[in-house]
Amino acid sequence: MLKLQLRDSDITYFSDFLDREKASAYFDMLKSSVPWRQDEIRVYGKIYPQPRLTALFGNNNRSYSYSGILMNPLPFNETLLDVREKISSLTDVEFTTCLLNLYRDGKDSNGWHSDDEKELGKNPVIASVSLGHERYFHLRHKKLKHLKHKILLEHGSLLLMSGETQHFWHHQIAKTKKPIGERINLTFRVIT
Repeated sequence: MLKLQLRDSDITYFSDFLDREKASAYFDMLKSSVPWRQDEIRVYGKIYPQPRLTALFGNNNRSYSYSGILMNPLPFNETLLDVREKISSLTDVEFTTCLLNLYRDGKDSNGWHSDDEKELGKNPVIASVSLGHERYFHLRHKKLKHLKHKILLEHGSLLLMSGETQHFWHHQIAKTKKPIGERINLTFRVIT
């Protein structure tokens, strides 16, 4: 467990949240069984295919919207229930929803943003599990732009963001020209 010492944040990284064998089995199951979709996203007035594939699962039938995209959840599958239970036993948070992202290669990315949509509440807890190829997770303070940090998200790891983190920090998964394999990211959250 590594507690990031970043101003205005509460971020903890667990490199070995899932053992390698279980993480690989979860990756294979989710890659082949999830109905992945590629929505369009508007950037500076132009419409582009979102640079990754996504899916939404949940247990309270609440939709989730971000960047003009509206998603309705599918019921949690057994794999997501297993992961959610493991996270909940660590955090005492009952997550209702999981947004899945499939990064197919280094061209797939997620630009600077915060998980601060109104349906996530005031100080949302975001539990992010990484499966597959490792990618760097970049953080940048919203007001103090010189405050930056990056952490390598490993296969089977958990990054937990809580407290006021989403109020003060942006994060992203940047594009890379390095030849890299696929990565699935599970971001558990509570939608009220």
